[in-house]
Amino acid sequence: MKRRSFVQGAAAAALGVPHLAGLAQQSVTLKFHTFMQPMSNVWLTMHKPWMEKVEKESGGRIKFEAYPAMQLGGTPVQLYDQAKDGVVDVVWTLPGNTAGRFPRVEVFELPFMMTNAEATSKAYWEYFQTQCADEFKDTHVIAVQVHGPGVFHSASKPITKAADLKGMKVRGPTRQVTNMLRSLGAIPVGMPLPGIPDALSKGTIEACVIPWEVVPSVKVHELSKFHSEFPTSGPALYTTTFVMAMNKARYEGLAPDLKKVIDNNSGMATSAWLGKTQESNDPIGRKSATDRKNAIHTFTAAETQEFIQLSAAIDDAWVADMDKRGFKGKALLDSAKALIAKHTRG
Repeated sequence: MKRRSFVQGAAAAALGVPHLAGLAQQSVTLKFHTFMQPMSNVWLTMHKPWMEKVEKESGGRIKFEAYPAMQLGGTPVQLYDQAKDGVVDVVWTLPGNTAGRFPRVEVFELPFMMTNAEATSKAYWEYFQTQCADEFKDTHVIAVQVHGPGVFHSASKPITKAADLKGMKVRGPTRQVTNMLRSLGAIPVGMPLPGIPDALSKGTIEACVIPWEVVPSVKVHELSKFHSEFPTSGPALYTTTFVMAMNKARYEGLAPDLKKVIDNNSGMATSAWLGKTQESNDPIGRKSATDRKNAIHTFTAAETQEFIQLSAAIDDAWVADMDKRGFKGKALLDSAKALIAKHTRG
């Protein structure tokens, strides 16, 4: 019996039939967990296609159990630790959900840093590899990325200049974004994305900052009447960093050829694809607002400059924080800026 199995496997391999040869090899099922809703653009155009590509390239030997909307339990804040601890196998989450835990990658969330999501995601990957490879040392990192330009969405009044934010309760996703909102005179309220609809509807917050693409999935186009964006010709108000991470032991335990499939769908190219795909969905989200005849204000160059000046001190505060933590803050900031410029030039 053993000889027959060996001969059959060898024959299948010789005939170039990988799915037959693979019958005697390892197959795995991986649990993918995230907070994004099942009808969100991120889930439909990024997460699902990535999983399908891995499954196809593995000849079906890697399969995914897909769980959007925190279906396996816990909160968005707990996702990274779920991957670290092996509760799930792969997660997609915000490092900034746990304020200050991943401080060096926060540099990409500083005000007016990002040019576009594809270039900045490439810069983020290279920065992660060269400046802070230990930042996510407890997991195996598949990709890192950012979303498209952050936009103001207000339920209570239009935001046409920085002064309009004074005293407004505005949701921010991460520590650096809430710092930026505070510098503009707003009262920042930190909360994960799924909390926005309830907070807006109850008046817990008056406005939020999110990219256009995620607007429909959290009904912000229905709960807000006013939107304010910055010119695409310049840097974005902010962006948010994401990480797709895998349980380290689960990755290390894969057969070498399955590891290679994961590796082929990891790294800078995958990071860039994720960033580009997410930003490419911005027009869909913007259309959801225009279809409802919501008001959209685009800041002028002079209005934008005022925002830049008011938030400029956030960079210095981040550099000082890094210095206190034993890192060279100015060198990290300069590195991130140089990498964004490099990848933006192409």
